[in-house]
Amino acid sequence: MAADIRIGITTTLPIEVLWAAGLRPVDLNNLFIGRGGAEEAVREAEGAGFPRSTCAWIKGIYATARAEGFARVVVVTGGDCSNAAALGEVLADDGVDVVTFAFPPARDRRAIAREIKALARKVGTTVEAAERTYGRLSRGRALLRELDDLTWREGVVSARENFDWLIKACDFGGGAEEFEEDVGRFVAAARARPKRKARVRLGVAGVPPINDDLFEFLEGLGAAVVFNELPRQFALLGGGEDLAEAYTAYTYAYGVRPRIDDILKEVARRRIDGLVHYVQAFCYRGIQDILLRRALPIPVLTLEGERPGPLSAQQRLRLETFVEMLNQNIDAAAGETFV
Repeated sequence: MAADIRIGITTTLPIEVLWAAGLRPVDLNNLFIGRGGAEEAVREAEGAGFPRSTCAWIKGIYATARAEGFARVVVVTGGDCSNAAALGEVLADDGVDVVTFAFPPARDRRAIAREIKALARKVGTTVEAAERTYGRLSRGRALLRELDDLTWREGVVSARENFDWLIKACDFGGGAEEFEEDVGRFVAAARARPKRKARVRLGVAGVPPINDDLFEFLEGLGAAVVFNELPRQFALLGGGEDLAEAYTAYTYAYGVRPRIDDILKEVARRRIDGLVHYVQAFCYRGIQDILLRRALPIPVLTLEGERPGPLSAQQRLRLETFVEMLNQNIDAAAGETFV
């Protein structure tokens, strides 16, 4: 699985196929945020003609792919961003070899199996080889599943650590074996930490926040984030017997209903008091906040972000007010217990 040919990806997709083809997938979202200069990357994309009203993640992906010299990029045109197809057209016009992949509209095992087979054909490998890679990657995902359990059950993994490790599984940091070793060392060290218990237990749902200090700010308020919805999905912790089953279980690509079902289950299992639903400015998924609010039995704070960087004063105030309300709810429930 050692590969020296990079291929950019715009979101989670069957990376097992790319590894099997001798390619090294690199998640352009992670690279955009992780390499520094995220705001500058957004401005560069706007200078290239991207409208101000385009999602900052799309602009960041474009600028990063060009700045880092990616010759080939897989663009997910179905089941992710409504602007992805246009992004692919611009990259192709710039001379980038664009490979497209689309999740089917419905969660259908046979349909996703066909798309995986088509992707394998495009990059010159077979589904059988990709299935073998899936088996090898399962070791790293099992460690991430334990890391996630240590977050919400034991309180020994912070929200930031949980987020960073799970989000890296979009591309396994570009090196699957090295990633497995690194996460294994982290989990072993985390097991030895003293257990922590927070009064307010939060979930964070929605696309990964573009603000870089959300988790630290919430923990500073005395709240523990015990559920990172989409990083957990991106890490494919739902598992499955094979690729088709695993990517059918993956909720993000199939509309909001599978996501709601998953969130409801985890709210009960992790004993979550309130949910922060992060929505990205100019993203169509913000409309789905309506349905999420209707379905969840706990308080929901919708937090919109736009540009990379720290939380604004207004965002901080809204989060402070939300956590204080949850504290009051906990006090009220405790008072009722003793009446």
